[in-house]
Amino acid sequence: MNLEQRIDLLAQLGDYCLSGSPALETAKHKAHAENGWFIPEFIDLSIRQIATEFLQKDKLTVWANKYNLPASQPSPKTIGLIMAGNIPLVGFHDMLSIFISGHRQLIKTSARDTTLIKHLADRLIAQNPQVKDYITFAERLNGCDAFIATGSNNSSRYFDYYFGQYPHIIRRNRTSIALLTGKEKAEELLALADDVHQYFGLGCRNVTQIYVPGNYDFLPLLDAFKKYQHLSDLAKYKHNYDYQLTLLILNKKYYMTNGTILLTENGSPFSPISVLHYQYYAAGGIPPALTAHTPAAASPAGDTPDIQCIVGQGYIPFGKAQRPALEDYADGVDTLQFLRDL
Repeated sequence: MNLEQRIDLLAQLGDYCLSGSPALETAKHKAHAENGWFIPEFIDLSIRQIATEFLQKDKLTVWANKYNLPASQPSPKTIGLIMAGNIPLVGFHDMLSIFISGHRQLIKTSARDTTLIKHLADRLIAQNPQVKDYITFAERLNGCDAFIATGSNNSSRYFDYYFGQYPHIIRRNRTSIALLTGKEKAEELLALADDVHQYFGLGCRNVTQIYVPGNYDFLPLLDAFKKYQHLSDLAKYKHNYDYQLTLLILNKKYYMTNGTILLTENGSPFSPISVLHYQYYAAGGIPPALTAHTPAAASPAGDTPDIQCIVGQGYIPFGKAQRPALEDYADGVDTLQFLRDL
């Protein structure tokens, strides 16, 4: 299968994702039944993002041409791919990258996100049975020439141990932050609500900490966040909110809330489900977490190992954190270049 054929297949998959196919709807329902955090709203969001940003023929062609990918892969390798399962189809971009590069892949899915990724792979195979030679699922990744693995800080140590002698990309915990000036428009705060609440804040591109000036008025922000007050109707989310609220009260920690999300001052960029951390910065000063980045960076990772991207004026626009383009690589590591250079 040559590059043009692979691009055509991916573009067809994009059309399928937007088609409302009964088979896809069944897969969505099954995924939600298997993982309560994968609610229909966020499954649809992920699939729509993949279809519109990743699986468009013109975008795929420009992306492949930038790397001068050969029409046919002269010496295809087998890539072992270990996927995360924190948000729906979080491992799809890696599968896409390996497929378009012409290499073969052996995939170990997360138990939390198996149905959707296998369904889309099966759809590719239905479009062209040759895809079976390129995409295989397995519990053990034997006989691989290189590895791409995503997991927690703890699991990454195991990945380093087992895969360190092979070419590899190993990803660890990351999260995202936002820089506010206090001059944001109402529509920007509503867009920030998406960056914070989508996927319950479980994605590495979700904003889990904000930096605000010392005189910041939180009321407009809390009001904008009511956009997602329906999350409180979900038992899993409400249990987390109640638990975190209890901890704050018992520990006599100051907090603010609109009844759906808790805001508390904390230096950690990582916050639990239903909680958003904030930090103050001095007037005219630059928050320490931003000093390693330039405002022009589209998806900065730089020298701050915990930060996937920064949202705010001069950085990623509000509301765009969970809308990555093909070249917005996780951890700032160029996956397609890695695959091309094997």
